[in-house]
Amino acid sequence: MSHTFHIPVLGLGFSIDTPLKVARYGISSVVSIVDDELIERMRQYHLEQNDELFDPINKTDTDYRAKRITAYLNLLHKLVNNQFNRLKSLKFLSFSDISRYFELMPEHSADKRLYLQMLAEEDEVKRNQIQGKLRTSLKKGQIDVNIMSKLDKMNHTQKGELMDEKFSDALAALRGFANSDLSSSLVLSAGMNPRLYGYLEEFEDFFPSKDALPNKKVILKVSDFRSAFIQAKFLAKKGIWVSEFRIESGLNCGGHAFATEGYLLGPILQEFKERRTEMVSELEEMYKNALHSKGITSFLQSSTRVTVQGGIGTSEENEFLEQYYNLDGTGWGSPFLLVPEATNVDDETLEQLTNATSDDFAISGSSPLGIPFNIFKKCSSEQQRLERIAKGRPGSPCTKKFLVSNTEFTEKPICTASREFQNLKIKQLKESEVSAEEYQLKFDQITEKVCLCQGLVASVYLKNNIVKPKENKAVAICPGPNTAYFSAIYSLEEMVNHIYGKLDLLAKSNRPHIFINELKLYVDYLKKDIETNLKTLTDKKVKQLDKFKEQLLIGIDYYTQLIPELQKYSVSFNYNFKNDLDKFQSLIKQIAFKPVI
Repeated sequence: MSHTFHIPVLGLGFSIDTPLKVARYGISSVVSIVDDELIERMRQYHLEQNDELFDPINKTDTDYRAKRITAYLNLLHKLVNNQFNRLKSLKFLSFSDISRYFELMPEHSADKRLYLQMLAEEDEVKRNQIQGKLRTSLKKGQIDVNIMSKLDKMNHTQKGELMDEKFSDALAALRGFANSDLSSSLVLSAGMNPRLYGYLEEFEDFFPSKDALPNKKVILKVSDFRSAFIQAKFLAKKGIWVSEFRIESGLNCGGHAFATEGYLLGPILQEFKERRTEMVSELEEMYKNALHSKGITSFLQSSTRVTVQGGIGTSEENEFLEQYYNLDGTGWGSPFLLVPEATNVDDETLEQLTNATSDDFAISGSSPLGIPFNIFKKCSSEQQRLERIAKGRPGSPCTKKFLVSNTEFTEKPICTASREFQNLKIKQLKESEVSAEEYQLKFDQITEKVCLCQGLVASVYLKNNIVKPKENKAVAICPGPNTAYFSAIYSLEEMVNHIYGKLDLLAKSNRPHIFINELKLYVDYLKKDIETNLKTLTDKKVKQLDKFKEQLLIGIDYYTQLIPELQKYSVSFNYNFKNDLDKFQSLIKQIAFKPVI
C-alpha cells in the first residue's frame, strides 16, 4: 500500500466520490452504498462531466437498487483507472500528478526514498532507469464500500406485496457490490446481521482459489475485541475471511456512535495487540475447514490487517498508535471534511466548520435509528428542525424511507423523524398525564430526530450544483468532535503532510491527547445516561452503570501506566495528561446512583 492511512466512510454523500479525488494518488477511501438514489444521481453527474451518455436505471426496473450500485461502482472503477493510466504516462515535472503521487507519500517509505534519489540524480540515463522503477511501483488507492449492517429494510413491490429477502436494502447493496468490477473491500459496520453475513456465501468473489486471493475482501469495523472475534468466527465458519479489523472509538468518531460498556480505546487496542496471534490462528482453522467442506482444498491465504480510527489528531498520536500497538494503519475521517478537493461539503457548511468551537459538536439522539449520533449544532438541518418546531410543524416529510423502523402507530414501518410519526407521538403525549417538566423532556426527545436521508446528501448536491427545484437544501453533517481543533480549509497536501508529521496544522491548538478526549466523552455519556434514567433506575441498570464506571477506572489506571511509553513518542508530550487522568478519576468516583425503591 502507498499510504498508511485511509479515509473512512463519511456520512452518505461526503465521501460518495472521494475515490475520484484521491485514489490515483494511492489513497484508499470508503464509499457508502446505502442511498441508491444519491448513487444514481452521482452516476448521472459524473457521466455528464465526462461527456458520456446517461442511461437511467428506474425504480420500475427489476432489482434496480443493486443495478444502480453496480453501475456506479463500475463507473468509479473505470474513471479511476483512466486517471491512473494518465498519471502513469506523465513526465516527472514539478506539478505533474505523478510527482504529486510521490510527494504525498510518507518519508519513510522505500518508494519515496527512491523518488528523492531520482530527483537528486544528475546522470540522465540513471535518472530514467529510476523513473522506470518508480512507474512500476505505482499503486491505486482502493475503492472500498460500506454497508451499515442493521440498515436492512424489507421492501415491497409496486402492488404492495412483500418481496423476497434478497431484495432487502442490505442484501441488495451487497449484491450491487459483488456484481461490480471492483477488486476491493466491503466494510461491514454497526454489528452483525446474520442474514447479510450468510448472503456473502452466494458470491464467488469472496472466496480464494489456488492461484489468487479473493477478488473482494471483507473488513469489519468494530469497537471491541469480543465483538470482532464473534463476527469473524461467524464468517470464518462460512469460508469468508476477514482481511481487516478496523477498530473505531465508540464515541470519539463521526456519524453514529456505538458506545462500549466503558471500554476505552487504549485497553481495547492492548487486547488486540496481545491476542491477535491467538485470534488469527483460531480463525484460520475454522476458515480452512469451511473451505474444505466447499471443495476448496488448495488456496492462497490472505493476511489480516488491524487498523484504528476515530479522533486521531496529530502525527505523534498516529505514530504511537501504529508502532506501540503493532497496527497496520490508521483512519482519518472528519478532518478531511475540511479538504474540499477530497470530500463534498458545501461552502456555507465548510465556513461554519472552520469557525466552530468544541461546544458546536455534540453526541445527540437525533438519529431515527435510536443510536447516539454526532451532530454539528450550527448546520442548517438543525436550524430547520428548530424552525419547524417553532411553527408547530415538527418532523420532516419522509420520501426516501431508508430509516423506517417504527410500527407503534402503523402497520408498515415509518421513520421517527417523519412528520407523521412525530405528530402521532406528540398527540399521544398530550393525552398522557405527566408533569410539565416531563412533558417538555419527552417532547424534546420526540422532536430531536432529524431526517438523515435528505440531510446527509444535501451538501453534495449543493457543492455540485445538482439540487432539484423545491428540494430540501438543509444540510446535516456528522463530524466527530475532533473536528473542532481543525480551524481552516486545507489542501490535500496540507492534510497528508500533517498526518505524516511534515506539517503541524494544530500547532496553535490547545488540544488534549486522543485518549483524554475519548475519556471525557465517555464520562459525559455516563452522566447523561444516569440523568436520563435517574427516575426509573432498576437493579439491572445500576449493575450496568457500575460496570461502566469500573471499566472507565480500569482504563484510567491503564493510561497512567502507559505514560512512559507515550513520552517516548513525543518530545512535547502534554504534561497535563496525568492531571487530566486524576481529574476524571476523581470525578468518576464521585458519581453515585441507586435504584428507585
